Amino acid sequence: MQFEDVVGQQELKKHFISEIQSGNIAHARLLHGKSGHGTLPLALSFVGFLFCDQRTESDSCGVCPSCIKVNKLQHPDLHFSFPTVQTDANKSSLLLDKWREQVKESPYFAELDWLRKIDPKERNMIISVHESQDIIKKLSLKAYEGGYKAMIIWLPESMNIQAANKLLKILEEPTPKTIFILVAESHETILRTIISRTQVVRVPKIDDDELKVYLRSKHQMDNAASERIVIQSNGDYLKAMDVLENQEDSVVNRDLFIKLMRVSYRKDVIGMLDWAEEVSSATKDRQKLFLEYALHMVRQSMLKNYTGDQLTRLTQDEDAFLANFARFITGNNLREFMQSFSDSHYHIERNANSKILFTNISFQVMRYIHAA
Repeated sequence: MQFEDVVGQQELKKHFISEIQSGNIAHARLLHGKSGHGTLPLALSFVGFLFCDQRTESDSCGVCPSCIKVNKLQHPDLHFSFPTVQTDANKSSLLLDKWREQVKESPYFAELDWLRKIDPKERNMIISVHESQDIIKKLSLKAYEGGYKAMIIWLPESMNIQAANKLLKILEEPTPKTIFILVAESHETILRTIISRTQVVRVPKIDDDELKVYLRSKHQMDNAASERIVIQSNGDYLKAMDVLENQEDSVVNRDLFIKLMRVSYRKDVIGMLDWAEEVSSATKDRQKLFLEYALHMVRQSMLKNYTGDQLTRLTQDEDAFLANFARFITGNNLREFMQSFSDSHYHIERNANSKILFTNISFQVMRYIHAA
């Protein structure tokens, strides 16, 4: 993978290129940020540039033997570690082909995408102490091609304590020309002793203008369409692709949100039950998109209350509705609104009864609105 394949993140790309060109390369770094911000693509591009035999000033060449092997995820000096469900059939060494398949489909993917690929039952995944032993074993060998060895550890927050502790020594004192790149969604749950041995790099959301350029060039979109997707995705590539694939749902979600707020404000119980019936009849993916949209609208309501129109990210129709509704989202109920929609998204992911869930949402919203 090349830096040009990473959406946005221009400042980080420049920093990584400069670091490699200067030869002052951190032996262990932690990239943390949402998967949709491009953490894994940045890690792969960094290794691709580092290993490239004919790199340019701004990117790897993409055609030399090293680049070809990195792009196929088959370079002998590029190693991966990732969480798995702890069964004999799910050891990481046995899942490498599935990992390659997942990354080649798109290096932008979430933890749940990987879990569903390897385990239909969607059981808990971890990086175990046995995986740490494999990491140490792999990196104790000399580089096959005489240069750097790279270990990309995806979701290090899934390490159990024993696994993390076992890696402390090699993270602090790796063999020469060995680099670690830890790719995390959140670094708060990673052992402090692991974090202290890494260079921590926050991967921010994708810049709005850079995401618009990508959407227009790759998906032949006009300005209005790209603007609408950027507003809803909030700098997250994965969310942008969800919105793009379900563009017809944008208007539906807006209408569902407005309807929910109106029937809940009027305490129209029959209307609330009808609303819950309507939403629960949609697919799980559409229900999740609605909940994400609802979170977006709650955030925009609060911004409108405090900043007017200075920081809001709304379409014309959304702005017209919030002109009257935003005053019902206050410091007294903001946390409850956010918690309700976030928790519901979590439970929908885990196959909760959608009719009961959305009925409960409607009654919670009724209480929150009248608590403003």
